[in-house]
Amino acid sequence: MPYLFNTPEDQRAMLEAIGAGSVEELFDVIPEAMRLKRPLALPPALCELELTQHFSDLAEQNEHAGSKVCFLGGGSYDHFIPAVVDAIGSRGEFYTSYTPYQPEVSQGNLQATFEYQTLICQLTGLDVSNASLYDGGSAAVEAALMCVTATRRHGKVVAAASVHPEYRQILETYLANLETELVTAPAPEGAVSPKALASLIDDQTACVLIQHPNFFGCLEDVEAIARATHEAGAMLVVSFDPISLGLLKRPGDLGADVAIAEGQSLGSPMSYGGPYLGIMACREQFVRKMPGRIAGETTDRRGRRCWVLTLQTREQHIRREKATSNICTNQGLFALRAAVYLSLLGPHGLREAAEHCTRKAHYAAEKLSGGPRLSLQYDQPFFKEFVVRDREGRVAELLASAQDAGFLAGTPLGRWYPDLDDCFLVAVTEKRTRREIDALAECLR
Repeated sequence: MPYLFNTPEDQRAMLEAIGAGSVEELFDVIPEAMRLKRPLALPPALCELELTQHFSDLAEQNEHAGSKVCFLGGGSYDHFIPAVVDAIGSRGEFYTSYTPYQPEVSQGNLQATFEYQTLICQLTGLDVSNASLYDGGSAAVEAALMCVTATRRHGKVVAAASVHPEYRQILETYLANLETELVTAPAPEGAVSPKALASLIDDQTACVLIQHPNFFGCLEDVEAIARATHEAGAMLVVSFDPISLGLLKRPGDLGADVAIAEGQSLGSPMSYGGPYLGIMACREQFVRKMPGRIAGETTDRRGRRCWVLTLQTREQHIRREKATSNICTNQGLFALRAAVYLSLLGPHGLREAAEHCTRKAHYAAEKLSGGPRLSLQYDQPFFKEFVVRDREGRVAELLASAQDAGFLAGTPLGRWYPDLDDCFLVAVTEKRTRREIDALAECLR
């Protein structure tokens, strides 16, 4: 966003418009004891040219996916973004009014949202999609709370240990002051055992939350887990990787009642961790319990095709006690980018991207585990991520040396899984080349 300074005349005009005598008067509401007394150690003023150059120099100090060869994963991925996604997503009519607060004058935005919802339903094999949520973590929590409401079971939510650890942390925070208990099903072999998970489900379990492919990149036995979940009368929530559905069965076809995902891989950059896109879809019978907005198609009084906000179950629109969520916005601009990306690739393009990820990831796993120091931690089928074990147990040192050599080689797992302190997670997208993978393997060896 361009930087435009305010002149003293501008400041006086704004103060007069709001009826304030000075800028200091605006801060009268802050108690005197809490105000900063010391002078700010600001450098001398710079002209626009100098200021622009100064901030450009500061920005160059940041290390990002484009500055090094990126093998980072765990929910944020360095996928290829076609130029048309940026071209459409940055158009003024979308970029400046990306959420339909005035439905009757937001037909373009509503149609884009409707198209996004349609694509998500086709992608997941489920009946209804909302207009998006904040990110994958909040989508997981909203799905669990939705299941508690739908089943009227407040006793327990079961989550696999192979679900993204930060998703589980967010869920634990939400449930901390509720009567619902969060129970974690272990995944010592990289994927949860359906039999062990089934033993944790009872008649007070609202839902089971799994991830497929999971946080370690491994594939779960979703159909067996779905059978055990439904036999106990609970609902199944599946967190999925959108790109993986170019190859894998859709969550709805595997028995999921609710499907959620982090949509960053669908045409959005890594952006240092956000903002991102929360995807949610469900079966039609649960639509009244779904949080957020849903855009629908109808006809106007002249019989012309048009779009409306069919459901608005947010506290911003309806009485607070009737709201399904306190989510106060949807990520409309990122949902638009996802819709453009999916429309551009189509089924064949999505399959091609998924095949590239799978083949390159397996090639990388073979190359990295070929020496005496590194090995694969799990003997499980995997998609585009895999866990590597350092037999010397010096993961931080290994990744730091790789970074100095120009590689973001992986994500250390010890911060979330103490028993995996000697392991790191490697992600390989379609952007990585054989040359880059070979160079990484040589570097780590």
